[in-house]
Amino acid sequence: HIGGRKVNQDRMGYSFTRDALLLVLADGMGGHLRGEVAASIAMETISTMFQQQAAPYVKKPERFLEEAFMAAHQEIHRYTAQHRLPETPRTTVVACLIQHNIAIWAHCGDSRLYWMRAGQVLARTRDHSHVENLIAKGLVPEAERGTHPDRNKLYNCLGAISLPKIELSRRASVLPGDVMLLCSDGLWAMLDDDDLARRLATQTVVRA
Repeated sequence: HIGGRKVNQDRMGYSFTRDALLLVLADGMGGHLRGEVAASIAMETISTMFQQQAAPYVKKPERFLEEAFMAAHQEIHRYTAQHRLPETPRTTVVACLIQHNIAIWAHCGDSRLYWMRAGQVLARTRDHSHVENLIAKGLVPEAERGTHPDRNKLYNCLGAISLPKIELSRRASVLPGDVMLLCSDGLWAMLDDDDLARRLATQTVVRA
C-alpha cells in the first residue's frame, strides 16, 4: 500500500538455509532521489552475502551484519557513480539473522525490529533520529515521538556521504512462538508498540 506516494520505496525479503534465516527490510528515503533503488540495492547486497556465507550457517554473525551493511552502502555509491546521479540514493535498513535459536540484528535509521513474546515487547531498536535523541536527553516527552515536527530527521542511513553507523544488538535467545517484526515507519507510526504486540499475540501473523 503506497498511500499518497508515486512509488513504494519499501523493500523486504528473506533468505534461509537449513540452519539459518536472514530477514531484511529497507525503506528508501523519500527526500532523496531514487530511494527505492537504494532500498533494492541494500536488500540484494545483504541477501547475496548471506547466500555466499551461510554454509549452512554464518560463522561470525556480528561481523557478517556489519560487513553486509557496509557493502550495501558501497554498492549504492557505485550505482550513483555509474549513473552519474546528482546525489546518492539513501535508505534505512534493519536486518535480523537467526540461527541455532539465537537472533542478532542490526539497523541504520528508523526502520525497526521488535522482538515479542506472549504479547510483550522484549526489545526493539532505537531509531537513529533527531527526535529519539531529544527523548533520550529528556528534552521531549515520549508521547511526542509520533507527532514531533523533527520526527522525520534521521542522522544515519546507507548511501549518505558519511559512513553509516551500524548498531548491533546483543545476542538474543529465542523460544518457539517468539515473533520478530521488522517494519518501516509506515507501520510503527500508525500503531503504538502495545497495539502491535497485542495483535501479533492474539492472531495469526497473516491476519494480524
